[in-house]
Amino acid sequence: MPLPVFHMVESAPQPVATFSHASEIDGWVFLTGQMPTWPGEPDRALPDGIEAQTRRVMDNLILVLEGLGLSLKNVAQARVYLTHFDRDYATMNETYKDYFEEGKLPARTCIGVSGLAVGALVEIDLVAKRP
Repeated sequence: MPLPVFHMVESAPQPVATFSHASEIDGWVFLTGQMPTWPGEPDRALPDGIEAQTRRVMDNLILVLEGLGLSLKNVAQARVYLTHFDRDYATMNETYKDYFEEGKLPARTCIGVSGLAVGALVEIDLVAKRP
């Protein structure tokens, strides 16, 4: 069995902790949860509100996927973490679904949490599969 390969994607945001942007084994790619931070601007203020933060997170995930030669079409599973679940769940869902083709949504879990790094409202991680 091969060992995992660890990926850092230059165009993606600087990690907020000690991790790789993704790890890969046997064609499965595990993307670290992205925060609503700005590529190349780690000190820039986070976007305001759950819709803007969800868009920034999804755009950051796309940067990682593209850096690995993949796209959202390769995503099999997602996990979403929300700090204000009851308040933000519906808006996050409306924003999130716009990133995928109708009827082709990955399996997903959404979890309410007490806090996220950098004071974010949302974090999303993905599992993708190479063709």
